[in-house]
Amino acid sequence: MVTTIKDIGEIELLNRLKKFMRSGQIDDDVAEITSYKKQLLINNDLLVENIHFSDKISNAKDIGWKCITTNVSDLICSGSDNIVSFTVGIVLPSSTNLTWVENLYEGMCEAIEIFGGEIIGGDCSSGAIKIISISAIGEKNEPRLHRGNALPGDCLVSTGNHGLSKLGLALLKSEDLPSDVQLSSELVQRAIQAHKRPYPAINALRALRETKPESLSWRAAGTDSSDGLLESVKGICKSSGCQAVLSKDSLPKDPDWPEHSNWNEWCLNGGEDYELVLSIPKKWARALIKEYKTAKIIGFTRKGKPNIFWDNLEEINTNQSEIFQHF
Repeated sequence: MVTTIKDIGEIELLNRLKKFMRSGQIDDDVAEITSYKKQLLINNDLLVENIHFSDKISNAKDIGWKCITTNVSDLICSGSDNIVSFTVGIVLPSSTNLTWVENLYEGMCEAIEIFGGEIIGGDCSSGAIKIISISAIGEKNEPRLHRGNALPGDCLVSTGNHGLSKLGLALLKSEDLPSDVQLSSELVQRAIQAHKRPYPAINALRALRETKPESLSWRAAGTDSSDGLLESVKGICKSSGCQAVLSKDSLPKDPDWPEHSNWNEWCLNGGEDYELVLSIPKKWARALIKEYKTAKIIGFTRKGKPNIFWDNLEEINTNQSEIFQHF
């Protein structure tokens, strides 16, 4: 017999979820955090059923993993790799299987084991669809990455390949792919893994920190590519008041990625890749790509009204219909 949320009610649901937290952590209405006497960064992310996740293509553990890692990625792209804690708010239809909820939290804890932190509380309510709201807290650290820190003459760096999550989603949804393209089994596996279990660029952030030349300050601009590579570069340009020039020959693509303009589109606008996109001085960029093998210089910044160009001076249309829109 399947046990649902309606069968056990809110109080018993909370009792069942206590095992994912420290003893006594949710025995009152607030979450307690021991002061580290350091500045903290706080992020909140919403994942909505049928918009950000679907039980048809991902199981509850994978969804739980993704709930945590999307928040971790936002902290990482602000310079924080010391994750302190998470609060979890969930909206669930009363018919939701209790096992689904427990698996959701198990997936969260699998990610927390790798990236750090702990669940310290949250809230739950009934609703027509599943909604998961995560607040993540991390310690501020150097470099404090910000979209507005770029300067003309910087190198633009991607810490990894793009387009894999978009391909993984298409494969999981059994979408028709161009018949003239053969995908290697290794690429298929990497793409599905990238979509179901994204891995935030925590190692890239640490490499960035370790490779900073002593002669340079900690100034660095950065964001993650959760909304797509082009959208990330566009955000840096707008916040920093500069232009970007991208190299057509240096797109950050998987070695097995098909060579076709439509596939380049997925690389540019696919989204949910969770790599760092950085604007840093040339000396720092060269040191980073030497140390961190998946990092790649993809272009540079220059003075001018915020726009993005190819290196042949062709302006790139950043108002693509394929870019994910929340509304």
